[in-house]
This record gives sequence, C-alpha cells and structure tokens, in this order.
Amino acid sequence: MLKKNMTEIVLIRHGQASFGKANYDKLSDLGIQQSIHLGKYLADNNISFDALWRGDMYRHEETALGLLNGMQSAAISADDMRVEAGLNEFDFQAIADAFLLRDPTAKPNRNAPPAEFYRLLRKSMLAWSAGQLDDFDIPELWSEFQARVMNVLDTAISSGKKRVVLSTSGGAIAMMVSQVLGANSATMVNLNLQIRNTSITQMFANKQGIHLHQFNAVPHLEHPDKRSLITYS
Repeated sequence: MLKKNMTEIVLIRHGQASFGKANYDKLSDLGIQQSIHLGKYLADNNISFDALWRGDMYRHEETALGLLNGMQSAAISADDMRVEAGLNEFDFQAIADAFLLRDPTAKPNRNAPPAEFYRLLRKSMLAWSAGQLDDFDIPELWSEFQARVMNVLDTAISSGKKRVVLSTSGGAIAMMVSQVLGANSATMVNLNLQIRNTSITQMFANKQGIHLHQFNAVPHLEHPDKRSLITYS
C-alpha cells in the first residue's frame, strides 16, 4: 500500500518490436503477446493504476493496448490516458548514422550478427553523450533528450495520481533511472542495452526525492513455460 503523499511511477518498456523489418515501430506478434501477459499478471495480482501515459510511437500505443487487453479492465478512463511525446525513444538510426559519418570504419557488414549492431549503438550513444555528434545533423542533443524525458517524469510525479504507468522505450527508462541514481552517461548506455521488452521499472517519489525500487523485472515471463518469451529488442 502506498503511503500518503507518495507517488509510484511504473515504467513499462514496449513489447518486442520488429527488429530488422521495414517498420521497426510496430510490435511483433511476440511483442503483443508479451504485453497481454503483462496485463494478465497485473490483473491476477490485483495491481491497478490511476493513469496510463504513453509515448506517441506506435509500439508504445500497441503495448498500452495489449496491457489493457490482458487486464480486461475498463478502470482507466479517457481522462486518465494521455500521450506524452517526451516518452518517445531517441532516434537511434540518426545517432548511428551521424557516428558512422564520423567513423565510417565502425559500420557492420550487411550480414553481421545483431551483436555487431548493438556494439555500434553503444559506441554511437557514448559519442552522442560526450557531445561528439553535436555538429552533425541529429534530431536532438543528448541534453535535450535528457530534459524532455525528465520533464515527463516530473509531470507524472506532480500529477496528484498515486500510481502512474508510463509505456515508453528503453532509452527513456535508462535515462530516468540513471538520473535518479545520479549515474553518468556511460551507465545510462549500459542500462539501456539490457532493458527487456515489457519489463517493469518501479520508482517511488515523496518529499525526500525519487527512489528506484525495482529495475527491469519481467515477473509475467518468469514462469518456466514463458521464459522463452523474454527478449531485448
């Protein structure tokens, strides 16, 4: 039970997207299934919430809808659902492209394994966080991404709601967690690369500040017959 004057923020990373497909911003069939399993888990454990906010990317919407479908609940009114563009993922393709203009030798081969692309993403994010891509044509600076994400977190905390669920992406979650912990940008990058699809990250806020309670949990997929559904992309 939440104490008086305490707000709980529940960050949900979207379900598995369509990695390697023409439109990444769409859940795979597995991603939809993960979202529904999460909703069922919340319903089975009598976990409700006062508001559901999402980024305006399609994968955020599909994840939120899958969660509600799994809960089979109409407890959230239209007034308690809102779209917050500040929860959107950063444009990782643009960041990687800018990094490759700076260092063309880092480009993976066309048929390289996914691990090579994650290495490129990590290098690109570290360069972005250090300001090394600021002179390239990128959609936003690292500081701008940080500011918009934290603005949504602050808004959720001051909303007057007791429990707010945010359907968002790994980069936004990693940025919030690293800022709450006072961690550096390298830690943010490392956190981002390990966040699982439809994972739960939980924070509590009170007069003393914001406190991380749980990170990257997938209790809805931990049963032996569901562990094969755990994914990272």
